[in-house]
Amino acid sequence: MHTRTVFFVSDGTGITAETFGNAILAQFEFKPRHVRLPFIDTVDKAHQVIRQINHTADLEGRRPVVFTTLVNVEVLLLIEEGCRAMVLDMFGTFVRPLEIELGMKSSHRVGRFSDVSKSQAYHDRIEAINFSLAHDDGQSNRDLEQADVILVGVSRSGKTPTSLYLAMQYGLKAANYPLIPEDFDRRQLPPALVAHRKKIFGLTILPERLCEIRNERRPNSKYAALENCRMEVAEGEAMMRREGIRWLSTTTKSIEEIATTILQEIRPERLEY
Repeated sequence: MHTRTVFFVSDGTGITAETFGNAILAQFEFKPRHVRLPFIDTVDKAHQVIRQINHTADLEGRRPVVFTTLVNVEVLLLIEEGCRAMVLDMFGTFVRPLEIELGMKSSHRVGRFSDVSKSQAYHDRIEAINFSLAHDDGQSNRDLEQADVILVGVSRSGKTPTSLYLAMQYGLKAANYPLIPEDFDRRQLPPALVAHRKKIFGLTILPERLCEIRNERRPNSKYAALENCRMEVAEGEAMMRREGIRWLSTTTKSIEEIATTILQEIRPERLEY
């Protein structure tokens, strides 16, 4: 059971408020109920939000917590004054002090993604997603010179979700290749990857966890057998060591942690550090 409700209120998508709020909430050992309220950009919508938050306060007998990234001052003031809640205005906490420090006004742009269709970064991201989908699981060898990173590892070690995360979050063209028994027999990387060694990053996983994951897909198969998983992981890690490929274990890491480690190691030229 949740112990308190947390609202994320924004005049945009609410992603910024939720991401920042969750990072703060992660420091506390409790399980709140999350409610995202996006596109709150009019006085009428603000009154609806106030009623919803106050109703929750009445039901639960304690103040909800509200994270906001509201740009519209009128809407923000209504919510701050009308809600029986702890309201944390992230723009007020960070943007306004920065305006004073920098001696300039912020753009007060509503949402991260306004006019997004006109943004070059948006088009780069869509292109990267298409590239990653086309080069998922070794489907294509074409245009690998355009890849920012090429992930290798045994099947079900986390390559596909990591590739898509890198494409969606950072606009990076991420290909991924499975290491298969034929590669282990040859004791060499797949031939298509040899010329792109500097872009390669390896993923591995504990055999026991790999066995669990594969059994969800193909139960009681040789593919999912623990003995086979141990063999493939051992051969995959041995190949990475022989080839001098940087690699990490995905067993206990989130996609975000995996992607961050890859970026620190690969350091694609298109990203600023």
